[in-house]
Amino acid sequence: MAGMKRRTFLTGTSVAAAWSALSLSGAQLASAAVREKALAATAARAVSVTGTTLEQVATPVGTGGYKRLTAGPGWPLMVRGDLAAPGAGRDDRRTGLASFVQFSDLHLVDTESPVRFEYLAKFNGSAYRPQEALNARGVSSLVERVNSLAGGPYTGLPFSMVMATGDNTDNHELAELDWYLTVMGGGRLAQNTGDTSRYEGVQNSGNVGYWNPELSYADVYKAAGFPQVPGFLSAAGRPFDAPGLRTPWYTTVGNHDDSIEGSLPDFGLLNELYTGRYKLEGCDDATAAQLMDSLRRDPAGAVLLLAKLIVDGEAVREVTPDARRKPFTLKEFAKAHLNPAVTGAGPYGHGFTSDMVGSGKLYYTFRISEKVVGISLDTTNQAGFADGSLGSAQLRWLEQQLQAHSGHWYDGSGRRVTGGSTDDLVLVFSHHTSTSMGNLLPDPRNIFEKRHDGNELVALLQRYPNVVGWVNGHTHMNKITPHGHAVPERAFWEINTASHIDYPQHGRIIEVADNGDGTLSLFTTLIESSAPYGTDFTSTSDANLAALYRELSYNDPNGRPTALLGSGQDHNTELLIAKPTR
Repeated sequence: MAGMKRRTFLTGTSVAAAWSALSLSGAQLASAAVREKALAATAARAVSVTGTTLEQVATPVGTGGYKRLTAGPGWPLMVRGDLAAPGAGRDDRRTGLASFVQFSDLHLVDTESPVRFEYLAKFNGSAYRPQEALNARGVSSLVERVNSLAGGPYTGLPFSMVMATGDNTDNHELAELDWYLTVMGGGRLAQNTGDTSRYEGVQNSGNVGYWNPELSYADVYKAAGFPQVPGFLSAAGRPFDAPGLRTPWYTTVGNHDDSIEGSLPDFGLLNELYTGRYKLEGCDDATAAQLMDSLRRDPAGAVLLLAKLIVDGEAVREVTPDARRKPFTLKEFAKAHLNPAVTGAGPYGHGFTSDMVGSGKLYYTFRISEKVVGISLDTTNQAGFADGSLGSAQLRWLEQQLQAHSGHWYDGSGRRVTGGSTDDLVLVFSHHTSTSMGNLLPDPRNIFEKRHDGNELVALLQRYPNVVGWVNGHTHMNKITPHGHAVPERAFWEINTASHIDYPQHGRIIEVADNGDGTLSLFTTLIESSAPYGTDFTSTSDANLAALYRELSYNDPNGRPTALLGSGQDHNTELLIAKPTR
C-alpha cells in the first residue's frame, strides 16, 4: 500500500553479483545456481511473486517438431539504470504511487468471417493462426489471472485499472466487439457466427494448408506434429461464461478496430461481403502474392481485388450469412462502450463519452491514482496500412493536457516554463509505438490535416518531465526502450507489451513508486493466463481449451515465438528514472 516501507533484503552488492550472471540480452542465466540466487533476490524484494512470471513461466519441452509446454523457472527482476542510477536502500524508502495492468492486441476474432485472408498466411503469419478459434477463452483466462492477483508484486497496491491498448478486435466486426466487451465486462458468449450449430471456416475445409483438428488425414500442420483433437471445433464454438474483470478497465483504439484486417481502408464497399454467404478459403500462389503486394502498396486496390476473388474465385465456400459480421465505425465502437450492460467493474464508458460518439475523437485523459494521470491516444489512420500517426488537432490537445498536469515544462527552444493547474506524473497510452507511427497519409476523417510521426511525439513528450512512461502494443512483442535526454528529468521509458493472440500471450503489471531519493521506479512484471501449462488432446474442457490456445500459439509454424518473447531486459524490470524537479 502507499507509504509502505519495504523490508531489508539482500545487499546491493549481492544482488548485482546475481544480475552479472545474466547474458547481455538478459535471456540466459550462467548456471542453475545463479538463476536460483537471482530468483531468491527477486522474491526478497517483492510483496509476492505468486501468479506472475517472477514465479514460473511456460517452457517448451520435447524433441519433436511440436513442443509441449510445462511450468519452468520464473524470470528474475532486472534493474535497468539506463536513465537514472539505482540508489542503495531505496526499497526501504519506497512509496507506491500506482499499480495497474496492461492488455494489448487481444484480437477477438471471427474465424468464420467471409472477409479474412487465411490463404495469405505464408506471406503474413497473422492472416491465419491455428489457435484462433480458442481466442475468446484464452483472453478470458487472462482476465481470470488478473482477478486472482491481490495487486502489484512490488508496491502491494491493488490494481486501480486495466488498460487494453488497441486491436481489441481483429476485423472490426460487431460480433467481435460484442465478444471483447463481454470478455472484459463479464457474461455469456460463444465465439461463432453464421450457423451457430456448426463451424463454417477453414479449419474443417479439407484444405491441406490449414490445421484441420478434427480430421485424421495429414495436413501440413499434422505433418509437423500437430495433434488430432476430436470435437475441437464444436467445443471452440460452444457458449461459456466469462467472469469479466473485477477491476475498472479502459480501452484504447487500434488499427484492427477501424479497418479491414487492420490494413485496408473501410469505406463500406465490402459490407455485403462481410455479411454475405461466400467465403474465399484459398487461391493460387501467384494471386496470393499479388494480393499481398496490394495490401502493402495499394490498400484500395487490394479491396477491389479481394471483392473480385470472392465473387469469381474457385475455392469459395458457401457459409451462413450473419448481420453480426457487419463492420462497425469508430463512433459505433465508442457507443458500444456506453451500453450500461457492459459497464461491469466500471467506469461507465471505459474512457469514452457521448461527446466522443458524436465527434469520433477517441482520445481522453483519466486518473490512474491520486498522483498519476493517464492519457489515451488514438494513433490510427483510416487511410490504410497497419502503422499509425497523430493528426495536428490531437497533438495540440495532447500538449494542452500535458501542460494542465505539469508544474513545469520546456518550450521548443529548451527554456523552462512554469505553469499547470496540477502537478501529476503522466503515463501515455497508445496502440502504436514510436517506431510504427510513420503512416503520414492524409486521414479520410480530416483529409487536409497534417499527420505527425513517432519522432515528433517522442520530442513532445521529452519536453514534459512529468511524463515518465509511454505504454503501447501493436508489434506483438515485449520491448522496453529508454528515451534519454541530456537533461535527466526530460527522459522517459517506452513500454511495449506482447499480444494475447500470438505467443507469448502476455499481459503486464506496471507499478510506479517514489524511491525517496530523487528517483522513481517503474516496475514491469509480465503475467500469463491462468490456463494450465499441460494439455490433453482428448479433452475439450474450457480449461484445456485455454491451455491449448497457448500451446498451439507456441507451435504456430508462421509464428515468431522467440522474437516476440523479447529478452530479459524487456520482461520483469525495475526502470529507474529521475523524478521531476519542483
